Amino acid sequence: MESASIQILKNEKRADAGRATESVFAEYQKELLEQYEVFALEGTYESGTMSEDAVLNRLSFYGAENMQITIEAVRYLTDENGRPFYRQAVEYEKEKTGAAALGDLTGNLPLWQDQEQQTEEYGKENTETSVELEQMLQDEEQGLPQEDNPLEVVSQVRAGGLLNIVLPEGFDLSQKKIELSDTVSHRSLKKGYGSLKAPEDSGADAIFFNLYLADKFGNALEQRGDTALAYEMEYLLSGKQDDAENLEESAKKLCAVRCAANYAYLLTDTTKQAEAEVLAGTLCTLLTVPGITAVVKHALLLAWAYGEAIVDVRTLLAGKKVPLVKTAGTWQISLTGLMNLKDTVSVQEGTGTDAGFSYGQYLQALLLMRGKEELSMRALDLVEQNMKTVYGQTYFLADNCLTGTLFRIICPMRRGIQYEFETVYQYH
Repeated sequence: MESASIQILKNEKRADAGRATESVFAEYQKELLEQYEVFALEGTYESGTMSEDAVLNRLSFYGAENMQITIEAVRYLTDENGRPFYRQAVEYEKEKTGAAALGDLTGNLPLWQDQEQQTEEYGKENTETSVELEQMLQDEEQGLPQEDNPLEVVSQVRAGGLLNIVLPEGFDLSQKKIELSDTVSHRSLKKGYGSLKAPEDSGADAIFFNLYLADKFGNALEQRGDTALAYEMEYLLSGKQDDAENLEESAKKLCAVRCAANYAYLLTDTTKQAEAEVLAGTLCTLLTVPGITAVVKHALLLAWAYGEAIVDVRTLLAGKKVPLVKTAGTWQISLTGLMNLKDTVSVQEGTGTDAGFSYGQYLQALLLMRGKEELSMRALDLVEQNMKTVYGQTYFLADNCLTGTLFRIICPMRRGIQYEFETVYQYH
């Protein structure tokens, strides 16, 4: 009977501690859940000062009084480069969209991976060709003519600001900015401690997280209200302090992708290659450098791909679609049209296609190629800034938000007997 009595008392203590723990974690940050579907306990209780004693006091308030309680493990939302945030975002998107939503991104993933490799190869080839051409001209102390030379125009455009050229007429450029030194990804953060189990990542998680980012954050063409930064997807991609910088860096990345795809097409179009060869012969008529015509032709094809990429990005920013792989019918700019690239009035957006990808879809693809840790931390930057400036939670810091704890509890029993056990709670 005594043994049964003690066991019943143990069960009662465990139940009391369990109810108290669940009650404490039921006090999750409401706005964080409503806006971003993320559960977290705001550990300062709106005071701005983090204290584990505050959590322990809430446990006592909810029925865990007369117990000796210590915290053995804590996980913050920002731990492990934002992994608790990443896991919740993935699980939310899985529940919301299901496996069917993976189709488009998963099916196109090999295509985007090929594009990433092509982009690297284009950049390398463009640099090598420029160096080779410059060296040949220096060795012979000669130069290409300045007049009617698209290479000269493209070189000047590359050296200047891209944003002035690719923004369509009437585009209202945001002036919003944040202080990077105050953000999650740049400041020193509180660190959790102890051991808490977490689900393992799966191969599809990166795609679900990509869908979550597109779901919760806006971009230059699809803004999500009066957020701290207007161009949020661009910040995730580039991480600069203001919207204008983020948009320009994103435009450069888009331009690089389009350059590679356009150049790959030009290598298959014999008509356009013949045009480039004729112009190369004209530019090299007065030069005596052996083999320079072939190098100039190659440089013209690379420049032509860049000019088409500028039109592509302008087309995307005008809200139209651009196909990943060009055809003769979807090519926009002529070789002689490169001479007008410096004239922002003359550079018009293309006609677009129904079967192509939109600006937002291109950004999604570029984000899919980034590391989850970098994206998680930058997403938390935006979450924290918006919680402060948009939703009025001025005290809010992501590294004050608890996502799980392990408590060690010692309960006094009768006749000097003590019962020691652990209770754990985690948001998933």
